[in-house]
Amino acid sequence: MDPPKLSIRRQCQLLGIKRSSVYYEPVPESSENEELMRLIDQEHLEHPARGSRQMVDHLTSLGSKVNRRRIQLWMRRMGVAAIAPKPQTTVSAPGYRVYPYLLRGLAIERPNQVWRSDTTYVPMACGIMHLVAVMDWFSRRVLSWKLSSSMDADFCIEAVKEALDRATPEIMNTDQGSQFTSREFTQCLREKGVTISMNSRGRAIDNVMIERLWRTVKDEEIYVKEYQSVTDRREGLRSYFDLYGQRRKHSSLGRQTTAEVYRNGRP
Repeated sequence: MDPPKLSIRRQCQLLGIKRSSVYYEPVPESSENEELMRLIDQEHLEHPARGSRQMVDHLTSLGSKVNRRRIQLWMRRMGVAAIAPKPQTTVSAPGYRVYPYLLRGLAIERPNQVWRSDTTYVPMACGIMHLVAVMDWFSRRVLSWKLSSSMDADFCIEAVKEALDRATPEIMNTDQGSQFTSREFTQCLREKGVTISMNSRGRAIDNVMIERLWRTVKDEEIYVKEYQSVTDRREGLRSYFDLYGQRRKHSSLGRQTTAEVYRNGRP
């Protein structure tokens, strides 16, 4: 007897995915837009304090015909923003709390003392994706990561839950992005007794460790291999993060891997 056929709605419920994602067909970006996004991303990694005006100047010097409005649009879409002090004029959404920055003057001396989480843009042949990672600050061990087509909080929550299944940090540090200030994200941490820390506005040094990770991932994996599908990209990142943690030795860690330092507790 044939098994009963499940409706699309029921299949999505069982798999834990949104039904809209089943029907969505990505529209490929033009080669011009793909190149523009790549240049914006590379310049942001090199000079994270540059805003849209300086980005326009940089792209114009490379021969691109762009205006500030177009660059602002793409920077917002990619989740790229200049790291610079901003006036305290914004008000958090009701129910959302911004936590104080707790790492000033703190000596980070052991694994699971401080974790850091952040997101970045990932180019695709058919659009863009967003990547989140949870990293142990002391060892630089990537404890979990997730890839998503949208910038909602769901994939960040999945990543932190997966990391918390492995261990529990004393402090979790993030930026003040809506994904990390959401009730669902902070609730995951509070339930485990984790102290929450959020970067002060304009503190470029807060992101230095994970920005180095993004630069390495993009130079060695994302911009080297032009994957055509989300599945291929996900498998490629899975292989790379395994290499980064288990086999890639770091000079700043005494020629050890991040897995060895995370396990042994000494660089």
